[in-house]
Parts: sequence; structure tokens; C-alpha cells
Amino acid sequence: METKKYSSYAQIEQELEILRVEREIYYQKIHLNVEKTKESLVPTKTLSFVSNVYKEVFSGTVGTIIKALIPIAINWYINRKRGD
Repeated sequence: METKKYSSYAQIEQELEILRVEREIYYQKIHLNVEKTKESLVPTKTLSFVSNVYKEVFSGTVGTIIKALIPIAINWYINRKRGD
């Protein structure tokens, strides 16, 4: 890298301003990429769909029956005899 030679403080200030703007551009690009990554990892439409399905399944009579059977199934699984 070549050493730059400046003939005035105005040139130095101009170069520093260019570097500040470039740094801000790179920062904004990184910030945008992080936001895009977050959106791709946690799609809100999928989460809302899963939430709606959960509410539909566990509401009403069928939901009550499922809620009652889950602890019974867990206890059976924990207490079942191990095969020899």
C-alpha cells in the first residue's frame, strides 16, 4: 500500500469523510444481512400457522381428551417394563 501525501488539511478531511461514509455503508450492509438472516431463520408466517393449528387441535372436546391422554401416555412410557 502506497503512502498518500496530502498538500492541505482539506484533503485529509475529505479523505476522512470518505472513509467514514464507507464505514457506515459497510455497517448498514452487515446490519441488513443480519436482519435477512433472522427473517430466514424464524419465518413469522410459519409460526403463526403452527400457532393456529395448535389452537384448533387443543380447543374443544378433542383438545380436552388429548390434554388428558398426554400425561397418561407419558407415565406409561416412563413406567413400561424394559424388554430383556
